[in-house]
Order: sequence, then structure tokens, then C-alpha cells
Amino acid sequence: MYQFSGKLKTLSIALMILGLLGVGYGFYAAPKTVEEAKEILAEQHHDGHGDTHVTPTKESNDTHAKETHKEANHNDKHAEHAFHQMQNRPWAAFFVALMFFLGVTLLVLAFYAIQRVAQAGWSIVLFRVMEAITANLHYVSIIMLMFLIATFMHMNHLFPWMAEGVFDPTSENFDPIVNGKKWWLNTPGWLMRSIFYLLVWNAYRFIIRKGSIAQENGDLKLHKRNYNISVVFLFLFMITETMMSWDWIMGFDPHWFSTLFGWYVLATFLVSALTVIAFVTIYLRSKGYLPFVNDSHIHDLAKYMFGFSVFWTYLWFSQFMLIWYANIPEETTYFLARFNDYKFLFLAMVVMNFVFPILLLINSEFKSIPWFVILGGIVILAGHYIDVFVMIMPGTVGAQWYFGLPEIGSILFFLGLFIFATFSAFAKANPLAKGNPFLQESEEYHYYNIEHRGEESHH
Repeated sequence: MYQFSGKLKTLSIALMILGLLGVGYGFYAAPKTVEEAKEILAEQHHDGHGDTHVTPTKESNDTHAKETHKEANHNDKHAEHAFHQMQNRPWAAFFVALMFFLGVTLLVLAFYAIQRVAQAGWSIVLFRVMEAITANLHYVSIIMLMFLIATFMHMNHLFPWMAEGVFDPTSENFDPIVNGKKWWLNTPGWLMRSIFYLLVWNAYRFIIRKGSIAQENGDLKLHKRNYNISVVFLFLFMITETMMSWDWIMGFDPHWFSTLFGWYVLATFLVSALTVIAFVTIYLRSKGYLPFVNDSHIHDLAKYMFGFSVFWTYLWFSQFMLIWYANIPEETTYFLARFNDYKFLFLAMVVMNFVFPILLLINSEFKSIPWFVILGGIVILAGHYIDVFVMIMPGTVGAQWYFGLPEIGSILFFLGLFIFATFSAFAKANPLAKGNPFLQESEEYHYYNIEHRGEESHH
């Protein structure tokens, strides 16, 4: 049996503490007044201004006075808008990391359910690893629920459609486009749907974990029951994941819409989830706790990482190309915001999420080499974190973004929580899912054997 070591536990707690300090600093450093925001903007634009001297006349003085007054009004509105974006930044930085870790954990759970429904034989020896990772779902779901309630109570202003007067035709903040979507974009419905998503996901994880451990007695009825529960979950998952991506991510850009956005979000979390499964598996195998996991299992995980990197790129290109080609204003505004203020990140993630994994993992032999998989996986995870960052930040903080302590602190906190949840859960059950009828097939599984290939070529 695996024992959650004191060093690893200490590391996880240290990461959470450091992370909370970084998050706390983000809230402390955010401007408290519009005047503070103006000072920050002045510092940002200081180097861009020069002095021009002309000889004034009466007419030019009058014109200059009018222009100065208009410019002052414009600057005040701009400063107020920037002030709200700066206040949003620590909230948004925390939400990006929360969304990333929740999404990855959820897709590990979905991939696990797919293995059960597909009656896959190769992956049974990885079941306890996937179950351990999904223990993190309970923790991040509680944090997400608290975040959603805080948003519902207007403790932050991340979602523009929640602003005061958006649905009031008499208000200067009235938005006719968002008003046309109020049947969906309303705070009571939004919160109730969100709670439903979290309940469905956590209920399945709780039930299937108990069912998986109970199945160690070899009862085929339990195996069938776990299969049926997984079928129901996958049906609900596809609906809730799509709606979640609308409510929690697309809601930051309420004027924009994309019919394949749910699939796009699914792809970015799925390839990240497979990478995390590979990482945890490689780590535990290196420590001697997964002796039944062979290179073929690692190879198949890397093969999925490779395949779904291509799938993500297909969806990224399809969404971008069709919107660019159609050139419809309500669609192109989404990519304009990202090209204007996030161009480097927007283009860099294509290299990190497609070009690098393709070049590194296209060779079949490399997929069985752990350090190659880890190298590719680090870039994949960083690239898909940037993907989530670029999905969320433009609609919440606009141009007032940069990568600093709030972002780093949020990542460290959720990484520490992930380590604590995963390895404490792995220590609570047998590392091998005994009683599964496909276990022997999984233990003897060999997809690719270099020695046999060499022998065949020799003969």
C-alpha cells in the first residue's frame, strides 16, 4: 500500500500557503479608488507622451478648451473602466487557475467513465490513479461554489451581463443584445445551473469510487452497475460540460457566441487531463507503487496526448478560420480583443499546444520514454493554461493584464491542493483495481515491443 509521505504532504501545504499569500497580495495591491487607477495609467503611458509647443491664438485657445474638456471626460470614463478591470484582476487570476484545475480534474473523471463504458482492457491498471486524481474534484468544487456565490452577491464584477441596469431599458447601461439573452443570462438561473453541474459531477465521483472499491470482491453485478452508472454520467456530462462552458467562460463575452465552444473547452481540458494522468502514473511507477504498469500503458497515454493535441488544433483553427472568413462584427470582436492585447499569448499557445507535441510525440518510440512524455507534457499543460487564460482575461481585465504574483499564487495554491487531494486519496485504496474482469488483460497488455520488432526484422 502506498503511504502519503511527510515530505510530499509538507510540499503540498507549503505550496498552498505560498499560493494564498500571492493571491492575498493581488487583492491588497489592486487599486482602491479611481484616482489610484489614474496614477497607474499615467505611469503606464508616461513614456508614450511628448511635449509639443505652438503659439496660441484666441480661436485656438477656445478650440483647445473644448477639446481639453472632451478629453478630460473621455479620460475619466477610461480611468473608471480601467479601475474596474484592475479590481477584477486578482479575481480573474484566481478564477483562471480554479477553472483550469477543475476542468482538468473533471475530464480525468470523464476519461475514466469512458474507459468503463468502452469496456477497455488496457487501462484497468490506471483506474486507481484516475480515481485518486478525481478526489481533487470535491475540493475545487467547494471553492468554485464559494466563488460562484460571491459572484452572485456582486462581490466581484467579472461578468458584464451582471452589471446594474443591463436589462433595464431606462438605464444608460442598458444592453439590447444581452437583454435578448436574458432567458439564459440571469443570475438565479445561472447559479442554479452551476450548482446542478457540480452536484452531478461530484455525485458520480463519490458513487463510482465506492463502487470501484466494492468491486474488489469480483462481483460481476457490481461491474455491470458501475458500467450503467458511467453511461448515465457520460450522457449528463456532455450536456453539463457544454452548458458550463457557456455559463462560466463564454459569459465573460456575452455579445459573442460560437456553436463549437463547448467542444473547444472540452478539448483543452481533455488533453491536459491525459497529461496529468501520465505525470502521476510515471511518478508513482518510478517510486515502485505501480509495478504492473508497463511502457505500453505510458505509450497509450502519450498517444492520446498526441491525438487530442491535433483535435484541439482542429477546433481552434475551425473556430478562428470560419469567424475570420465570415467577418461578422459580433463574431470577430472576440478575436480582435485577443489580437489587440494578447497577440503573443494567443499565437504562442498554438505552438505550445500543437507544434511542440507533434514534433516530440509523433515518433512511436518516444511515446514510451517517460522523460520525453514529461517534457512534452510540461509544455502542453503550460500551453493549455495559457489557453484558459486567454479565454477568460480579455473579457474581465482587458488590456490591464500581466503575469504576476496573483497568477503565480493561484497556480501554486491549486497545485498544492491537487497534490494533497490526489496522493492522500491514492493511499486510501489498493493501487490495483482487483475484481475487474479485464484486469488480467490490462496487466499483460503490450502495444508496442521494440525487442520483438527487432527480432522480426532480423528473421
